[in-house]
Amino acid sequence: MGKAIEDFRMIEEGDRVMVCLSGGKDSYTLLDVLLSLQRSAPVRFELVAVNLDQKQPGFPQHVLPDYLTALGVPFHVIEQDTYRVVKRVIPEGRTMCGLCSRLRRGALYRYASENGITKVALGHHRDDIVETLFLNMFFGGRLKTMPPKLLSEDGRHIVIRPMAYVPEREIERYARARQFPIIPCTLCGSQQHLQRGIVKKMLTDWEREFPGRTEAIFSSLSNVTTSHLADPQAFDFGGLEARRAATLAAQQPAAAAGAEDKVANAIPISSGREPWEEL
Repeated sequence: MGKAIEDFRMIEEGDRVMVCLSGGKDSYTLLDVLLSLQRSAPVRFELVAVNLDQKQPGFPQHVLPDYLTALGVPFHVIEQDTYRVVKRVIPEGRTMCGLCSRLRRGALYRYASENGITKVALGHHRDDIVETLFLNMFFGGRLKTMPPKLLSEDGRHIVIRPMAYVPEREIERYARARQFPIIPCTLCGSQQHLQRGIVKKMLTDWEREFPGRTEAIFSSLSNVTTSHLADPQAFDFGGLEARRAATLAAQQPAAAAGAEDKVANAIPISSGREPWEEL
């Protein structure tokens, strides 16, 4: 987490960081490690834990307040009945996560605006990011995922994901060791047919057969060559002819002067391509 915070400049001097706490293993781990880093960080920053009580039936309202009070962490619980809204709007059997997420994000952003929050910290981890990459590819036809650091669409909030480098299996082990009082999501936990679940199973099977594949996929997100993709908005394919002409024009004087030396000392030149890449 410290490496990710440093690489993406997630937390700076004087930041007031809102840690979104759901009661799951990821958000508990996020808060726990941020509290540890806060004690040794070279910059001073505040932490406030915020939970959104969505009025789910059977939600144990006392668990998070009791835990945070004992921990001595400043916290606030937002009460908003998104559960009833989602159940009314989404037909039975359909995915609830999209609407639930939008309502939850709106409530959290509103609290951040009203309370001087400079960074909104979410508990997404490396596996979440890789899963989202494939979800966007398979079901949206887009090459995108959840970035470690994001400016919200309205330009008013910076969202950070300090656990972007952390595999889910390490979070699971950490949460068991720390014995966090986990609260399951009863709103959507029964939706086993979700597309994310399908992608998670695919990645789990890959990882079992080819250990390290998920890490390699994540590494590719920080090693992007836009000229070898197909987005004319990200790379100027139309300008390649002009670049080629400029290169040839610059090389002509040197080519004439050093032609004999090149022939005498010619060596094979690598194309820079991998063996599986086509010309």
